[in-house]
Amino acid sequence: MMDCFERGIERKNTNCDKWDAPFVKEGVVPMWVADMDFEVAPAITRRLVLAAGKGAFGYQFLSDHYYDAVIHFMKERHDYPVEKDWICYVPNVVLGLFAGLQAVTEKGDEVIIQTPVYGPFFKVVRESGRILTESPLKNEDGYYTMDFEDLEKKITEKTKAMLICNPHNPSGRVWKEEELERLVAVCAGHGIAIISDDIHSDIVTEGHSHQMIAPICRRMGVKCITCTSPSKPFNLASVHVANCIIEDKEVRERFQQFLAMHHVNECNAFAEEALIGAYEESGEWLAQMNAYVEGNLDYFVDYIHENIPSLKVRKPEGTYLVWVDFSGTDIGQGNIKEYLSENCRVLVNDGEFFGQAGKGFVRFNLACPRKNVEFALKNLERQFA
Repeated sequence: MMDCFERGIERKNTNCDKWDAPFVKEGVVPMWVADMDFEVAPAITRRLVLAAGKGAFGYQFLSDHYYDAVIHFMKERHDYPVEKDWICYVPNVVLGLFAGLQAVTEKGDEVIIQTPVYGPFFKVVRESGRILTESPLKNEDGYYTMDFEDLEKKITEKTKAMLICNPHNPSGRVWKEEELERLVAVCAGHGIAIISDDIHSDIVTEGHSHQMIAPICRRMGVKCITCTSPSKPFNLASVHVANCIIEDKEVRERFQQFLAMHHVNECNAFAEEALIGAYEESGEWLAQMNAYVEGNLDYFVDYIHENIPSLKVRKPEGTYLVWVDFSGTDIGQGNIKEYLSENCRVLVNDGEFFGQAGKGFVRFNLACPRKNVEFALKNLERQFA
């Protein structure tokens, strides 16, 4: 199976954001959007082909099999026992974050995020009419930790919710249980709800394990919404299938009312088959994908350490994304993204997409064949060694 990752899949001229967006120039290798340049697991393709063969795509609902697949996957992979009623289907995690804010806050409430962090966190707070509060993470030689002293200072009587990312995007930290327990304790002391984006939770490097925050929240009496999806680990973003797990009945009802009011609570004809194919039939594919990507991560980080000392990078604990510090180079405070596209023929995410705390950084996506990683590194070495 490793051959399929080494080979990759041709995505140009397929209406693919990553490869076909107008700003992706000829000869440039895109390593920006967080999806994979791998063919999906065969079991998923088989199920989608069978679904297409039905020939009718009217309104549908999710069967018990769908919910059973989610329940079994969460218990076996994350040691998180989930009840069917807790599972709320959403087309994507960002919508889940947005709807979650409507369920646990009111307009004018303050919402805390820890920066740098996934760009849409900023948008969903502001577009909800909530007040955004940033608590920067501590960066110690590329290793990010939560700044609890700063967090406590930023909390006011109007602070009602916190958005977190686990594993953290873009740094790749997989938060330890003791870190999450301390965070939940802070939120418990101030009556703050937690919305956790766990979309990368199934992409974790060897020696690390992902801890769901919801059981800790339950134990400490904190309201929690956990956003999950097979889209990142199984490369299914355009199928539009995600789930928000909400244990609190009152929060769940408000969440579902918001979805119904905006007519975004209906599933598509392929969502169930894709999720079942992923969660029930593609475990070996997921294991080998993780192993291949970790090989890319090791290769990328080791190469930079050995050959491009002007760049700073640390191997991520989770995700297939690498956060690289260019602040020690001549372009560290300029338009790094444009420079890399023009001079290194590689397209990345600019660090400021993740907030001002990301200035001087860029994010590379390594869910691709090794040859793409080698191409990027050789070109980086020519410019920065």
